[in-house]
Amino acid sequence: MQWLAVAAGGVLGALARYGVNVLLAPTSAGRFPFATLTVNVLGCILIGVFYVLIVERAQLAPLWREFLMIGILGAFTTFSAFALDSIGLWQNGQPLLAALNIGANLVLCLGGIATAIAVTRLF
Repeated sequence: MQWLAVAAGGVLGALARYGVNVLLAPTSAGRFPFATLTVNVLGCILIGVFYVLIVERAQLAPLWREFLMIGILGAFTTFSAFALDSIGLWQNGQPLLAALNIGANLVLCLGGIATAIAVTRLF
């Protein structure tokens, strides 16, 4: 049953990821990768909320961890795309955009998780 939850969540996460890409337009060489940053930040915020609800408080059954955290968010967030975007910017002569992308992902994603955990713990 767990593999089915991961698979179903993965399909939904991949479709959501595709939707964000379509909405924010694919990144071309030399442009800031907003779609990747958006999914990484959103995914970090959501995983912080789900961590508190599922792991710390057990307000949702453990199977929801596989579906939401591993399946949906695993397919939705894309560290590999973040890395590729950053290398692409660097190789295309945009080292400042590459550094901005790396810094923004680290600060906003780590901040998103920490804030989501803290806020969710309050409720």
